[in-house]
Amino acid sequence: MKRFTSWLLAGCVSALAWAQMPAAEPLLTVDEIIAKNAAARGGDEAWRNVRTMIWMGHVESANAPNPNAPFMLALRRPSSTRFEITAMNQRIVRIFDGKEGWKIRPSSGGAPDVQPYTPAEIRYARDEQVIDGPLLDHTAKGIAVALDGMDAVEGKNAYRLAVTLPSGAHRHVWVDAASFLDIKYDREAPTLSRTPVTIEVTYRDFREVDGLQVPFVIESGVTGAAKKDRLVLERVSVNPPLEDAMFIKPALPGRRASVAVGVSGMPALRPVP
Repeated sequence: MKRFTSWLLAGCVSALAWAQMPAAEPLLTVDEIIAKNAAARGGDEAWRNVRTMIWMGHVESANAPNPNAPFMLALRRPSSTRFEITAMNQRIVRIFDGKEGWKIRPSSGGAPDVQPYTPAEIRYARDEQVIDGPLLDHTAKGIAVALDGMDAVEGKNAYRLAVTLPSGAHRHVWVDAASFLDIKYDREAPTLSRTPVTIEVTYRDFREVDGLQVPFVIESGVTGAAKKDRLVLERVSVNPPLEDAMFIKPALPGRRASVAVGVSGMPALRPVP
């Protein structure tokens, strides 16, 4: 009963937010919203020309042993990712090559502990729209987008778009009705208990990088939770050369070969041996 009451209250608040939208606010079509969003982010063609990206910064989290852990996120089309974070002088890495994924962390014996992604983690990774996001070229990607209403997001009027991915997963994307930047989205995430939770992600502090608008602060957390984790970007590189070795299964212990990845103005990145 308590949960039903919460859902009912949430629905009433949403309806109230809709009623409070200024009457002069034009209700655009989905295609118009997506076109304006692409233009606000720097242009659809400019984003199509992005083949790789690297984000470097730190994570601010009240739940982490190191509240300001440095991280690196490397992205490569169509769906390869590599995420590295260093906490307590230990590096943890997550790699996805578009089909398979691996989690690497130090073990008590000194050699890296390499574990494959679970089926749920693979499904989640495949649903991520690296670099582009779900709106750009959504039809070609098999992504359905519908206008689901309008909400007030931190005092800003925002279009709420319902997104259905090819996997059948459902998400929402909120686009600022004034700037037309996407300022929030939600998604399901796997948990250790195998019961997915809904995560809210909020974008802040947009800055221009090579003509593209990039959020330099990304907050995320379980919907309704008081505490949020913050990804704070310090440097962004567009189209740096990235070696294939960054996105493959790590070599077995004893094979020490590594490949340096030079990024202009940034430290070299090396795959975990």
